Amino acid sequence: MGGRVSSPGSFRGLPCASKANADWMSALSSRLWDVPLHQLSIPGSHDTMTYCLNKKSPISSKEPRLLQLLGKALPCITLPVVLKWSTTQVLSVAEQLDAGVRYLDLRIAHVEGGSERNLHFVHMVYTTALVEDTLTEISEWLENHPREAVVLACRNFEGMTEGLHDYLVGCIKNIFGDKLCPRGEVPTLRQLWSRGQQVILSYEDEASVSRHAELWPAIPYWWGNKVKPRDLIHYLEHMKSCGRPGGLFVAGINLTENLEFILVHPAWSLEKLTLRGLPDLCAWVRAQCPGSAAGCTNIIAGDFIGASGFVSDVIGLNRKLLRG
Repeated sequence: MGGRVSSPGSFRGLPCASKANADWMSALSSRLWDVPLHQLSIPGSHDTMTYCLNKKSPISSKEPRLLQLLGKALPCITLPVVLKWSTTQVLSVAEQLDAGVRYLDLRIAHVEGGSERNLHFVHMVYTTALVEDTLTEISEWLENHPREAVVLACRNFEGMTEGLHDYLVGCIKNIFGDKLCPRGEVPTLRQLWSRGQQVILSYEDEASVSRHAELWPAIPYWWGNKVKPRDLIHYLEHMKSCGRPGGLFVAGINLTENLEFILVHPAWSLEKLTLRGLPDLCAWVRAQCPGSAAGCTNIIAGDFIGASGFVSDVIGLNRKLLRG
């Protein structure tokens, strides 16, 4: 499974990643070292790998048939529109980790007609980056940050056969080795440090999870599917009122376009939609509190994570656990 990892895209006006939060977990107050990870506040990126979408890629086979046909018949028109609405990040995976992101949303696919074991990432179109290369890059980053831990959510699995699942899980075990935390009770930072473990890997395929103790079941993701920030905030508040899940879970502050919005706003992009909504969404983030109570949050994931103080806002919520 060879290949290369593409360099990140570049959107005018979006800042480069800061490394100020590269070791934020190890810098937490010792009073938080015994708090399980599902009761901490952890920043995440939604559709982590879309910074390297392939501009020559076919439309994903999971997208509507009409869109796939338009992609083949009118690629010069269709693909630029698809790309500007499917790109959710511009920082590379290493830059996201440097920025403090500790939950990575990895949507994996086998490209139809592609070589047998070349697995890519996908969000409407496929990435230039290969899965094995990216996991290796994450492992190398962790080697240089031994007291940081990540939650990797392997999802989607477009075009994946049982044989490809076995191959991917084998790659995961080979790459991360003893860094993998076997499933069980959600660990604390102190427990992870004492065991030399740094990776909780959730895998959205129940059959694979049942065969491998190193894999955790799928982590719930609160996806509002909303265009307007106030509607998304209303959805998130409703989910909170229903009570938090018992383990790790994600509240997504990512806005989602629909066809009507795209047609009415032909010059817009997901970047513009996100940046317009960030002030309201980040204000909601700052009002949250981690912990074990029913209305508490855990992982909060967003788009264009380097475009604001989002990551620092999520990390800063952990200070609320020190009160009282």
